[in-house]
Amino acid sequence: MDKFFSIGELAKYQNISKQTLIFYDKIGLFHPAYVDPANGYRYYSSKQLDSLDTILIMKKIGFSLNEIREYMQHYNIDTSLNALKKQLTVIDNQIQELQMIRSRVVNRCEQMEQARKYKEKGSEIVTENTEAQYIFFQEVEKPYSLGEISIATKKCFALSFQKKLPTYFQSGVMVPLRHILERRYTEATLAFLPMEKGTSASNVKRLPTGRCVSLLHIGTYESIGRSYEKLLSYCRTHSLEIISDSYEFCINDYLTSFDENEYITKILFYVRERLETTFSSSIA
Repeated sequence: MDKFFSIGELAKYQNISKQTLIFYDKIGLFHPAYVDPANGYRYYSSKQLDSLDTILIMKKIGFSLNEIREYMQHYNIDTSLNALKKQLTVIDNQIQELQMIRSRVVNRCEQMEQARKYKEKGSEIVTENTEAQYIFFQEVEKPYSLGEISIATKKCFALSFQKKLPTYFQSGVMVPLRHILERRYTEATLAFLPMEKGTSASNVKRLPTGRCVSLLHIGTYESIGRSYEKLLSYCRTHSLEIISDSYEFCINDYLTSFDENEYITKILFYVRERLETTFSSSIA
């Protein structure tokens, strides 16, 4: 005679909740063998244990409940092999995506650790040769206020996720040199996300190799003007001509700190030895 188990007993054996078994019953995935008409208690036969094992294992592998329900209607060695091979492709794609996400998180951690060291000893102006890099950008609408910048940044993240672009978990903005010279320091015209490499997607820009001067601004974004004044003064003193707009890279921002006074922004200009007495912009 077949042995029957109460819903509580079966849930305990399989280490799942009774609510899970009730839900499986409601969606037509796993019905009890018998329901007591007097009290509505559910009972399961020993023959059903293998079926529940199959459901739970397939769920662990990553199949959806709808896929499992369709699979359980009729399966054999051929249909099972096909289903498992398809799921292997899904798993491989998930592994690839997780590896990409991990590399982005590692990159963010490395940047923050480096920036924290600068914060502890005081920010310094650095002149160095930079490698080429790519950014995925969105234009900021007028009047280029912080609100419009925030919207453009959100569009960058949303589109990069949608297009599965190899962007980093870091945002930035481009501020025209003319805005900076007019002391309109926070009026950015582009929001962007740094990328691992260039793609054929639209709105991707390559920042070339070249000599750059940079400074880490520590504090609220509204106070960034003081760092720009410091950079401009440094370039004048060291006979450096600024030949690009400003590229700002957020190192520590709303994603990683609640306190705006802890925000860290890397400001970067392309420069060359001064050839003229006035600043000019030659890199769009």
